[in-house]
Amino acid sequence: MSSNTSNTRRPPVRMTMAQALVKYLQSQFSERDGRQQRLIPAMFGIFGHGNVAGLSQALFEYGRDLPYFQPRNEQSMVHTAIGFAKAKHRTAALACTASIGPGSTNMLTGAATATINRIPVLLLASDTYATRRQGNVLQQLEHPVAADVSVNDCFRPLSRFFDRITRPEQILTALPEAMRVLSDPADTGAVTLSLSQDIQAEAYDYPAHFFDRRVWRIERRAPDPQRIDEVITLLKSAQRPAIIAGGGVHYAQAWEELQELAEALGIPVGETLAGKGAIPRPSEMLLGGFGVTGNPAAGRIMAQADLVICVGTRLTDFSTGSMSAFADPNVRFIGVNVSAHDAYKLGGLPVVADARLALRAILAAGRAAGLQPRAAYLRDVADARAAWQSQLRTNVIAPHADEIMNQGQLIHVINEEAHAGDTIIAAAGSPPGDLHEMWDATDGRRCHIEFGNSCMGYEIPAGLGVRMTQNEGEVFVLIGDGTYSMNPMELITAAQEKLKITVIVSENHGFQIIRRLQMARAGRSFGNEFRHRGSDNRLDGDYVQIDYAKNAESMGARAWHVYTPEQMRSALREARQETRPCVIVVETEKYRFLPSGGVWWDVAPSEVTQDGVTQELRAAYEEERQRMQRFYY
Repeated sequence: MSSNTSNTRRPPVRMTMAQALVKYLQSQFSERDGRQQRLIPAMFGIFGHGNVAGLSQALFEYGRDLPYFQPRNEQSMVHTAIGFAKAKHRTAALACTASIGPGSTNMLTGAATATINRIPVLLLASDTYATRRQGNVLQQLEHPVAADVSVNDCFRPLSRFFDRITRPEQILTALPEAMRVLSDPADTGAVTLSLSQDIQAEAYDYPAHFFDRRVWRIERRAPDPQRIDEVITLLKSAQRPAIIAGGGVHYAQAWEELQELAEALGIPVGETLAGKGAIPRPSEMLLGGFGVTGNPAAGRIMAQADLVICVGTRLTDFSTGSMSAFADPNVRFIGVNVSAHDAYKLGGLPVVADARLALRAILAAGRAAGLQPRAAYLRDVADARAAWQSQLRTNVIAPHADEIMNQGQLIHVINEEAHAGDTIIAAAGSPPGDLHEMWDATDGRRCHIEFGNSCMGYEIPAGLGVRMTQNEGEVFVLIGDGTYSMNPMELITAAQEKLKITVIVSENHGFQIIRRLQMARAGRSFGNEFRHRGSDNRLDGDYVQIDYAKNAESMGARAWHVYTPEQMRSALREARQETRPCVIVVETEKYRFLPSGGVWWDVAPSEVTQDGVTQELRAAYEEERQRMQRFYY
């Protein structure tokens, strides 16, 4: 961190708290690898009585260099901020302001998504009066035993830093701490400042140097040399080493280092959902997506690994197969992570460091130690990759008799039409898993998957955030009809701000991926398809017919409704020439899914039931759990 503070004593600046906050944000910069940029380059907001007299006035008078964007939903604007920060590799963040009560609590899901995924966002949640002269006010929570509690206290467990501002001078310490957390890759997430309505408009004599330009350096932590020596010792004894690449590879921009290490030492790489695209160019060492939603090649190689190097991953159950994915009885782990909390997981050897610097150090030490690829192991990796590609061509891409286009075929068409510089986004339902399993993210075809919180409704707003960082290429948003129904409204913001995105709606008439899980764990279909109410008063009648294309057109988008791969290809090419938002609705096969990646997931059927089908599923689950799940620490 650095500043250009002058030693000359200057008179204080009298401003309201909201004005001071807006002025301060415009003076904050981040720096990594010598490149500086605005840390908070813009603010999204929806105004109500809690912030219209404070922050909106401040933005109008003092926010010349803090552009204001007008979203349609408070949760959505936080998703936009997450998409933006993720695309910026956590070197910049957006601010979001909301009014008192439901305006602020609407941001809670976004706060959870940001903090779970370790993505920086600044939330300016308005709060009720600090002075209390007004008595109980509109939208105030009257807690029976804690008079100082408001609904904004819900942000506390969802934020990496939380502060309630009840005096205008409190921002003198709160704002620098907020910037520190936002710019710390090991500690970042949602930062929430709960801003009392009356205090936003209250004036204070702020020190002039508080508004001087300040640079927050995002440092790359170097690995401990002793840890690198220990890594090489483990690699020397390993016969089948493998790498799991997580989102930390992207945030550290360590793509080239990862590929060079993998190819030089002959270590295959499986990608988590957040790590999709961690290997930038086609490589014999790239297994692709690994985990519950990964492909069979990655599942097979990881199951046989005797040493797993986990780079920039939180190791959730989708990556560990609920602690079942690694079958070698003597498997060891290495955790390379800027966060010690993650580096120590699975009882691994912790390398608490920046991924780029750590991978460089491991490669240099490995070469010095004479480590070489093992020919027999490379043949196994090649065989697994070839088998998966054959299965993909035969079972997914090839037409199926008496079936319409399935989602795998849809993704294949999008992948073939994607250019270098294009980004595809997904978050919930079947799209993220299918992209994880089969999307080719090499040669500049980027893949942005939010699966830490798997948040339905994230995708379209996040597409706006990605587009704000990406001037060229297409931004594809792949969602199901269920997700579209939940939150299409930011198409209006896209049209308003001329943020061109192309939304691809896979219309399969329900939450079909959850129905698939339901059938595997309960054995009965219930409540997951979009059907009218039937004769027995359940939702098992005819499918509800909805014209999503017309809905999208009503919000300013150009829309297509397609049914075949050829029609899809044509629509994508036409959409690429458009400047306005586009929506392509694609009728897809309801019950055709991609092949299993061979990694187990712990979802327990009912232990007690009178249903014989569920009883059989429970018995099978018990056997699987006893056979597969283990304690790695």
